[in-house]
Amino acid sequence: MSYYISPHFLDKLSVHITKNFLDLPGVRVPLILGIHGRKGEGKSFQCELVFERMGVEAIHMSAGELESPDAGDPARLIRLRYREAAELIKVRGKMCVLMINDLDAGAGRFDRGTQYTVNTQLVNGTLMNIADNPTNVQLPGSYDSSPLSRVPIIVTGNDFSTLYEPLIRDGRMEKFYWQPSPEDRIGIIGGIFAEDGLSSQEIKQLVDAFPNQPIDFFSALRSRVYDEQIRQFINKVGINQVSDHVVNAVKGPPKFDKPQFGLSILMEFGKLMRGEQDQVEKMRLSREYNQDLRLVDQHASRSASLQQENAKSTFSDDLDNESAIANRAQSSKYTNSNIQQVPSIHLDLETQEQIRELLSQGCRLAIEHANERRFRTNAWKSGTPFQGNEASEAITSLVECLSQHRGEYVRLIGIDPKAKRRVLEKIIQRPHN
Repeated sequence: MSYYISPHFLDKLSVHITKNFLDLPGVRVPLILGIHGRKGEGKSFQCELVFERMGVEAIHMSAGELESPDAGDPARLIRLRYREAAELIKVRGKMCVLMINDLDAGAGRFDRGTQYTVNTQLVNGTLMNIADNPTNVQLPGSYDSSPLSRVPIIVTGNDFSTLYEPLIRDGRMEKFYWQPSPEDRIGIIGGIFAEDGLSSQEIKQLVDAFPNQPIDFFSALRSRVYDEQIRQFINKVGINQVSDHVVNAVKGPPKFDKPQFGLSILMEFGKLMRGEQDQVEKMRLSREYNQDLRLVDQHASRSASLQQENAKSTFSDDLDNESAIANRAQSSKYTNSNIQQVPSIHLDLETQEQIRELLSQGCRLAIEHANERRFRTNAWKSGTPFQGNEASEAITSLVECLSQHRGEYVRLIGIDPKAKRRVLEKIIQRPHN
């Protein structure tokens, strides 16, 4: 099967690899090439195709190898693999690279909840050290004065902003954002279905039907077409006999005829797979679970604040009455002036009616908010679910939430607790309105 290689991808990768094997006077060449982009767009697979085209040997590492219960093991493994690649260059006399897949998943820090361990620090430090001294990479506890061959390092990931910034600076890492052009997408997906008899026009129609799907969606789509034959095989031999016919079978593993890869069949399975993706987005059970945890934390915080207020109130009762009255009057005046400065927020009648209808059906209400950047990337933050079953209480709580998130997008969420799914997503506040 002949797969498509993007000319832009081939150019970027081949130039970086070749440049690292040349002695360019007075030029500092970054050792690391970081290829980042959306998930499932074929970054690693395109690298493999380029390596094969150029005759380059690759020593592989993955994000799962960048953590260990023993501190220092991942950093030592990186040095070991690098030296292994350098030895291959020396012995075989051909180009070799060290490739680390999904570096951000193993060494990145996505939020405050991501554990930042000693191994993460050592991995970042080791890669920085190798990038600065590519011909002098030593193993712990030993020293070899002989210079090593320079080995280009290729790393892939989705979000390099989660990595340690000194590691990704230009002197150490050259960044390449991989976003397939429409021509690249058609070429790559055409290579996936090259042996299935689809015309170039049918490939274009298939790509246009699912414009927001990554490359691996179409690879999984091709695999899904075989499901019906496998289902018939299971029914034929009996589900309790599948193991005997598949693993260590006397007559060998079963063989299947090539199914019909018609455009209509692919469209049908594609819509089914897209529906499964939408269902995952609608459920968002982990987000609901995290909301419940936040409720517990907020309840504890309110209890602590209430105790502090009670203590302050008891102390203030011992003060002179005239002074207390004067302070209360001044506080009231200040509060009233603030209220006058803040414009009132009202909900439209349609939203109020939707709230009443959802509460009458036993649904729960919550909000999500996002600033301009998060709104563009559809990365909403969860708010606090509303308590109580009265519409007036829910509307009052919602207005308070809107005032807390002025200048942000806010959307109302309705959740069916029995079906554990969302029944409403409505933007009720926009910062520019």
